[in-house]
Amino acid sequence: MRTSLLFFLLAAGSTAFGQPPPGYYDATYLLSGPPLKAALYDIISPHNVQQYTELWNDFESTDDRDDNGKVWDIYSDIPGGSAPYLFTFGSDQCGTYDSENDCYNREHTVPQSWFDSATPMVSDLFHVYPTDGWVNQKRGDLPYGEVGSTDFVSQNGTKTGNSATVGYNGTVCEPIDAFKGDLARTYFYMMTRYMNVADSWTSDMFSNGDLTIWAENMLLQWHVDDPVSQKETDRNNAVYAIQNNRNPYIDHPEWAQSIWGPFAGVADRSDAQLLWYAEGALHRTPSVDGVSVTIVDAAGRTVLSAPFIGSFLVLPEMQHGVFVARIGDRALRFAR
Repeated sequence: MRTSLLFFLLAAGSTAFGQPPPGYYDATYLLSGPPLKAALYDIISPHNVQQYTELWNDFESTDDRDDNGKVWDIYSDIPGGSAPYLFTFGSDQCGTYDSENDCYNREHTVPQSWFDSATPMVSDLFHVYPTDGWVNQKRGDLPYGEVGSTDFVSQNGTKTGNSATVGYNGTVCEPIDAFKGDLARTYFYMMTRYMNVADSWTSDMFSNGDLTIWAENMLLQWHVDDPVSQKETDRNNAVYAIQNNRNPYIDHPEWAQSIWGPFAGVADRSDAQLLWYAEGALHRTPSVDGVSVTIVDAAGRTVLSAPFIGSFLVLPEMQHGVFVARIGDRALRFAR
């Protein structure tokens, strides 16, 4: 039986990273699981559909590097280091190519072959990125995954090879760690924006209109391990200016766990015995000394078990992510 849950989004908290207009997500209030996903679908659908040829110009506002205005290519960039090469918008646009660093093209992170190049998916900027043409070709229509033995490695470390991902044994493409969360949230968006048609898509990552178990587990881990970056926030805002919709999993990362995580589908509600998170501590009403709380991470692993002192428990430093605190039949999902 599912536990009850009370979840407060604090204005001063760190759960909302983007800049949605006031009221944009009002319809999601107190929702979780399939009802939340359906509400988000209604919010972000439909969108202003771009012509596929327009994406070249759109990239100049959605994927420009903030330091020099060059193309931000996730298959060649090295965050915190020096990219091995940089592309200039327009002049380095593909074209023909026969090696890495020749030109950039339009990478469908959900490959076109999976949805028969249909509109509006084919030009949806939330999953189409400018990337090195040669690396894009090496990836082809491979699913994303963790690579064991490699058969190709790009200059920034993007790999293809045999899968080491639990539950999948095919050939996969693995981006570098700094962009795994970006791509996970891209897939969560695609599974939500196109939930009305995704059951017709063909991929080893999809089943019955949603993620397969192995893909879901992997992407949730990527989502936790690589939190929302300023790059994603800026891109979310730039795409919103063009398409008039947003990626909700960038604005509210905790919603990925609400829909696909180990506590997905738990109904949000208030209760006479309240549990909430604020300013680095868990709070409980009524106050009872010695009541123990167990905190688990997104993978269901226990990270802390400790008693309340009076009405609160000050939390130690914990890795960034989404957690669930449980006291008896009470549960609270929160982000740090």
